[in-house]
Amino acid sequence: MPDTAAILKKIRRLELRTRRLVDSAFGGQYHSVFKGRGMNFEDVRAYNAGDEVRFIDTNVTARTGDLHVKNFTEERELTVVLLVDVSASGSFGSVSQSKREIAAEVASVLAFSAVGNRDKVGLLLFTDEIELFLPPLKGRGQVLRIIREVLYYQPTGRRTDLGAALEYLNRVVTRRAVVFLISDFQSPDFSRPLAETSKRHDLVAVPVVDPLEEELPDIGRVSLEDAETGAIYEVNTSDRRVRMAFFNAAATRRQELAALLRRARVDAITLRTDADYLPALRAFFQQRERRIGRR
Repeated sequence: MPDTAAILKKIRRLELRTRRLVDSAFGGQYHSVFKGRGMNFEDVRAYNAGDEVRFIDTNVTARTGDLHVKNFTEERELTVVLLVDVSASGSFGSVSQSKREIAAEVASVLAFSAVGNRDKVGLLLFTDEIELFLPPLKGRGQVLRIIREVLYYQPTGRRTDLGAALEYLNRVVTRRAVVFLISDFQSPDFSRPLAETSKRHDLVAVPVVDPLEEELPDIGRVSLEDAETGAIYEVNTSDRRVRMAFFNAAATRRQELAALLRRARVDAITLRTDADYLPALRAFFQQRERRIGRR
């Protein structure tokens, strides 16, 4: 664990980088692609020609003898919750950054986008246990706390249980929220809680992928350790059949995850440790803008 000065320096550097991205790339788009929770009742007023009949207040109309309608205003404020996987596999990264470091940067961008729009943002860290829950709050201090926890929280568990994390979210966040699920999605079956969460919330999946999880290089015999179980495997990467089997298994996992997300009507932003996450985020916002424009 780095010392306090190093931690604060890294958090500050990440804050400056991600705030610039938010200001230059995502401020207006964030506002336009995420809608408020609905309509708030404000008052009752006399009926005017052209008012929606379904908004007539029958109680006031009966009492006064004149038609009255309920008046509503849009509830613009959002609640954003970041579900971040901090299991042992997140420490892996074969390029310049680990999956957890990518998760921290993206969480920072999303959190600053939220507070810049005066929305609340919360955090749920999970492994195969619920590690930490920060209830949604507004303000820069909340974002800095989120960055620190995503980067440096020391989890108790090592494995991943997406289903348990989603079920916990549905219990503690009862009003509709925008939920970003940031994980490598290496978890036992979570299809049922995923579908349930998608109905309750605006759920966006954010898979984080490292290239060595997709394709083995030809480097001879190597020992590979499963970060979550501690199991060690001896692998002959010079054997083309081994490399092809690994490649095909990884491709099958990607296809199964994509199909699962489509069935649950969950949007996805795939991020890679060997690529800049900015184009993927921008493409997601642009896609949502186009979809909203077609409605």
